[in-house]
Amino acid sequence: MEEGFRSWIPVEAGLARAAAVAAREVLAVKQEERALIVTNPDPEVFGIATALYDAIAAEGGRPVIVIQPVKSQLDFTEKAAVAAIASAPEVLISLSVEKLGKDREAIAQPLVHEGRRYDSTFHYLLHGAKRLRSFWSPHVTRSTFVRTVPIDYARLRAESSLLAAILDDVVEVRIAAPAGTDLTIGLRGRRARSDDGFFSVPGAGGNLPAGETFISPELGSARGRIVFDGSMTVHGGDLLLAEPIRAAVEEGFVTRIEGGSEAERLRETIRLGEERALQMERTGTLGRGLGGIYRKNARNLGELGIGLNPKAEITGNMLEDEKAYRTCHIAIGSNYDEDAPSLIHLDGLIREPTITARLAGGEMRTFMRGGELSL
Repeated sequence: MEEGFRSWIPVEAGLARAAAVAAREVLAVKQEERALIVTNPDPEVFGIATALYDAIAAEGGRPVIVIQPVKSQLDFTEKAAVAAIASAPEVLISLSVEKLGKDREAIAQPLVHEGRRYDSTFHYLLHGAKRLRSFWSPHVTRSTFVRTVPIDYARLRAESSLLAAILDDVVEVRIAAPAGTDLTIGLRGRRARSDDGFFSVPGAGGNLPAGETFISPELGSARGRIVFDGSMTVHGGDLLLAEPIRAAVEEGFVTRIEGGSEAERLRETIRLGEERALQMERTGTLGRGLGGIYRKNARNLGELGIGLNPKAEITGNMLEDEKAYRTCHIAIGSNYDEDAPSLIHLDGLIREPTITARLAGGEMRTFMRGGELSL
């Protein structure tokens, strides 16, 4: 094993243990595998990156760290970082203060695999060609990483598998919550995905901390009212909500947002996503006709997710918040089925929901009541 960072950057014991779990149990790093870690020059994320560098080296892997400036989800990834990703390492880790950033060239000329278009080299290699495995941790902190990564992954994978099986058989779900959410979402033709920490085979990937099962809503199907009462992703970071944000939904799109100053920040973020899409088409970064599509989908309902990590808490950091038990989250913007592209993906948390499913055979099943799962 190479000496790594241990000799000159101190790594506390808890962080070293969490990094070892990530390298061994989550990624199952093998001898001589190339591992690319993309991060920022920030003490929190760079500290985690150095711990992971050492943990991967200890497993016999060949880690490399690439450092780029902090990026929001409306910024572009540095060309050097995209080139490193395009080299197709066996393992890719993104540890970012905010986001990895957009892939300028792939947005302008999407990559195609088996008829599906990808506006990111990362997504193409992970979901399309399946040449790498990965985890990504936007907004990650040392505290979150140390507390929520060393968990019982066998339990998490069992629960997420059961929940995914239910969602795969669902025609639509109704979500109701004490703060006022009353939303119906169609799921016909959609398949659930599990962020369960099993990222040891090519094509597998998700967040770390892991701990959710999620699904892309059927396009145009969602209707009703969402009241976000936990936390919310907006441009520039995540908010622990002091006042609920109310959103009206019709035919799969958010049509109205109400509330206080935090609701205004959400409205402004959506406006930025809409305006930037049209600007990118004018400058040729987006292909002709795509600006309008990306603009429209800035209001699309792109995800329903349910938290399953027993160590996660609601802290105002969505990476952790959306994994917390007794919550679900709805995202506004792009989805995970790659058929509703947008420049934004904004998660919003709902506390203690009751979720009732209408199954393909007509049966009604309430699999979460007041935040308690019944699988």
